[in-house]
Amino acid sequence: MGAFAIQPRDVTRHAFLHAAHDAFRRDLDRLAAAAAAGKGGAAHVRAGWENLKDQIRLHHDLEDRVLWPRVERAVAGRRAERAVLAEMRAEHARLGPLIGRVDVVLRDGGDLPLAVRDLREAVEAHLRHEEMSAVPLAESVLGPEEWRAVADEVAGRCAALFVPWVVDGIAPVERSRFLTALPAPLRKRNRVVWEPRYRKRRLWSL
Repeated sequence: MGAFAIQPRDVTRHAFLHAAHDAFRRDLDRLAAAAAAGKGGAAHVRAGWENLKDQIRLHHDLEDRVLWPRVERAVAGRRAERAVLAEMRAEHARLGPLIGRVDVVLRDGGDLPLAVRDLREAVEAHLRHEEMSAVPLAESVLGPEEWRAVADEVAGRCAALFVPWVVDGIAPVERSRFLTALPAPLRKRNRVVWEPRYRKRRLWSL
């Protein structure tokens, strides 16, 4: 069994895809609130933004290098399904300049609320497209062993960064559901090491 050792639907909905999507939306809302309040230059806002960029980069890398290739192999010869995955990669690439624009405005000045708004809209459009098209496709063609392999890759590369970030500020019911899907050793590690270390960073604190 893999490091997460959970069922395929838990992997997609809690440990990797949907949980990350919710956290992206949450942090972009935090950035928008800071920008609207004129606090984009605050140290903890900048730290929150740097963390968000890292999470987006890691998430897209795991999708493009680990998840989507497995789906592509499963739908070989099916042009429509392969086109969906090509769209996902193209959307990932289009987000890069919008992220870079926020960086430039934070560094050099400019209309930060506008830059953040454009990024939020693009991210939301991508997440909705992925949730409506690519995720159901992946769930329909990948078996339990393939999902476990994806989960193992996620756990091996980023659990210490991913888990405390996902549960930052979420509702108690959702927090319990997410953490319960993890094996006991990871839950303990998160409680004892990862979350205390994450909280010390005081990301987004205004």
